[in-house]
Amino acid sequence: MRPSAWPARQRGFDVTQTQASAASINPARPSELVGDHRLDTVEDVSRAVKTAREAQREWAATPIIDRGAILRRAAAEIETRTAELGRVLTVEEGKTVSEGIGEVAKAAQTLYYHASTAWVPQGEIFASSAPDEEIHTRRVPVGVVAAVTPWNFPAAIPVWKIAPALLWGNAVVWKSASNVPILSQALEEIFHRAGVPAGVLQLALGPSRLGQALVDADVDAVTFTGSTAVGRRIWQAGTERGVKVQTELGGHNAAVVFDDADLDLAASHVVAGAMASTGQKCTATRRVIVQAGVFDAFVDRLQAGVAALRVGNGLDEGVDIGPLVSASALREVEKAVESAKREGATVAVGGNSLTGSEFEGGYFFEPTVLTNVVQSMNVAHEEIFGPVLSVIRVADDDEAISVANATRYGLSAAAFTVDERRIRRATNELEAGLVHINNPTPGSEPHVPFGGTKESSGQAPAEQGLSARDFFTNSRTVFIRPGKPA
Repeated sequence: MRPSAWPARQRGFDVTQTQASAASINPARPSELVGDHRLDTVEDVSRAVKTAREAQREWAATPIIDRGAILRRAAAEIETRTAELGRVLTVEEGKTVSEGIGEVAKAAQTLYYHASTAWVPQGEIFASSAPDEEIHTRRVPVGVVAAVTPWNFPAAIPVWKIAPALLWGNAVVWKSASNVPILSQALEEIFHRAGVPAGVLQLALGPSRLGQALVDADVDAVTFTGSTAVGRRIWQAGTERGVKVQTELGGHNAAVVFDDADLDLAASHVVAGAMASTGQKCTATRRVIVQAGVFDAFVDRLQAGVAALRVGNGLDEGVDIGPLVSASALREVEKAVESAKREGATVAVGGNSLTGSEFEGGYFFEPTVLTNVVQSMNVAHEEIFGPVLSVIRVADDDEAISVANATRYGLSAAAFTVDERRIRRATNELEAGLVHINNPTPGSEPHVPFGGTKESSGQAPAEQGLSARDFFTNSRTVFIRPGKPA
């Protein structure tokens, strides 16, 4: 998309016609321009929030059934364009095209789900101690929502924030990640074509300072997915102002392999959990904790599975692992692996960036397995946002649970076992918001809550499911007693 072909983005105000532009590039082939996009300014963000405030009143007055119908129309268009949008996602973000298409399909499902919640009860009726009085509750929108979304799930995460926010009568100003502007604009246009008014959903494109300006603006709620450091600052600033804040942050997710596990199943799921999407998931498996009795047999299977993965351009057939999203992301992974080696970890598989001519200068890193990892190492505690998995040996069940919980994060965890007592213990004692049994650590469904514990999530209702309603609305209790006729 060249500058002359910029879409007429629907805004509730006139943008500056002399705005600067930026390019979106393909991380598998950085010399390839995906498209140009116009950069917004801090002043644009301020005007967008003001416009949203004005537009939200009329939107909230629109019957919720009608708002749900608009979301269904948006879902239907995304569904019919899944392959096209999935390819755009792959070209901008880097994940394989099958993953890109799958993510777009999940975005459509998420919209359909939230549209359906227009039909759920809107409140409750209570008995009153006073005669001839009715008491009921109702859900009312919070107002203007700031949504700040990351690059690693550029279709799914924006939709699972925007859809419930709109359904429950809010206006949204959305700051998307600067790596994925073309897909973000396509999604915004789909919402507008479905019937969302221009001022009710507005997209801001540009550097991180726009996100900071947005969360500092006159908004009523902030929903943020991104780094722990930024999320904590947003949470602190927002709560001091009395603003609702929802943060989904980092994870250092563990998979525990007990000595009765199906090792083939466990190895295949751990490989997928660690390496899919090039490990660029907050729910990716970062650590696999293996009991000593099956350690060697499991690690043999794990290493074979990782070594068999094919790295390359996500658009190419047969590719399992695409590039990292940017040059800076690649440097961070390289530095983290080198640091782990200095601490004493052994690179059992991978460990290097890929620079051959067939990689065309892309940001590729080998799927990597680190062994001889112990708890004193930094890699045992801190997230590496890439295709790197640490293997930790433990003696027994107690140590396995203790090591899994020995992190400041608590997003997702997995356990592999066929023993019912171990299953119950894992679901009770693993300190994570999401616990998977005989499944990988990634995975979510639109109708169930998604969120973590410890430093992985803020103190707000979880995303997805009906928990989303609890964040994007406030409960109002109403007392009604009929007046006396004149």
